Amino acid sequence: MTKATEREIIREDHAKGGEGYILKEPFLGQEELGENCRLFSRMTLPAGCGLGYHEHHGETETYYILSGSGVYNDNGKDIPAEAGDVFFCKDGDGHGMVNTGKYDLSFVALILK
Repeated sequence: MTKATEREIIREDHAKGGEGYILKEPFLGQEELGENCRLFSRMTLPAGCGLGYHEHHGETETYYILSGSGVYNDNGKDIPAEAGDVFFCKDGDGHGMVNTGKYDLSFVALILK
């Protein structure tokens, strides 16, 4: 268990080659994630910032959009993203996300091995 007030928020500049910075809030530590989960975090992209395009090998990643709006890059195809949308990047595929709105874009990211 983690309490919201106790979690560390990590700033990452130019994440995966993206513009600006992202804020990453891990929900669980590595021990709790176990061997089959690499990441379970809230990601926040301020306006104009992005998570650069990257590929996944030996794992999948799912994004659940909590708030804000932007553009999801699905293997080179741009798809509008807004609260409630779910995006899935399967093993061997690539993706990225850019905040094109005026407010923070926040989503849950889950990487499974």
